Amino acid sequence: MNSAAVNRVPHIILLYWIIKIAATTLGETGADLFSMTMNLGYGETIFIFLIIFLILLWIKLILKKYNPVSYWLVFTATAIVGTGISDFIDRTLGLGYATGSIVLIILLVVILLLWYKKEKSIAVEYITTASAEIYYWIAFLIANTLGTAAGDFVADTLGLGFLLSALLITGLLIITVILHHFTNTSKILLFWIAFVLTRPFGATFGDLLTKPIEKGGINLGTIGASIFFIVLLTIGLIKETKLEKVRAGNKNCF
Repeated sequence: MNSAAVNRVPHIILLYWIIKIAATTLGETGADLFSMTMNLGYGETIFIFLIIFLILLWIKLILKKYNPVSYWLVFTATAIVGTGISDFIDRTLGLGYATGSIVLIILLVVILLLWYKKEKSIAVEYITTASAEIYYWIAFLIANTLGTAAGDFVADTLGLGFLLSALLITGLLIITVILHHFTNTSKILLFWIAFVLTRPFGATFGDLLTKPIEKGGINLGTIGASIFFIVLLTIGLIKETKLEKVRAGNKNCF
């Protein structure tokens, strides 16, 4: 490992998962805000935020290092695009969430295999090249889309509703954490399981906040819920930025 190489991605600590859940939930409420509340439709929403994602990713790649604001802007864009693509697959193409989830699982496995073949690693905590980071973000985009489809499959297709779905996914996440701390299960495998599971957790929680009471939600609306998670995400980013400055300062001491 080249000690002079600069890492482009964050450390996977508890704060990462907190910000990630806030960003993925904002992806759900934000996509619904544009596609349904503002009546743009799924296709238009996907197109707009895919362009935004590509612009933000281009900026992120130019930086060649981890910048909390740039990183999480790209991430939130993948969450919004992922929600739009999932809804487009189910409602516009009519494939359904189950079929969509299977297709997305296959795509995720394929991109991970291509990533490993090219970089000889699919590490998510230490990335120093542009090519590895591009694979990283493609995998994240697919995983976010998969998480949305899986969450909607559990909540809608299986009929569990938003609250029970969130509780079920919470239970699965707790099992994943236990496996991480008390077994020798592959950490990379557990990361991707947790990554996918936290997406439907955020998606179902977002639906719980925004959907009408008769549909099992609490009717906060997409605008109010989106503002709430923007504030939560901002607080997390401020904390992460401070931690990053401390890490940089510690490195400069040696």
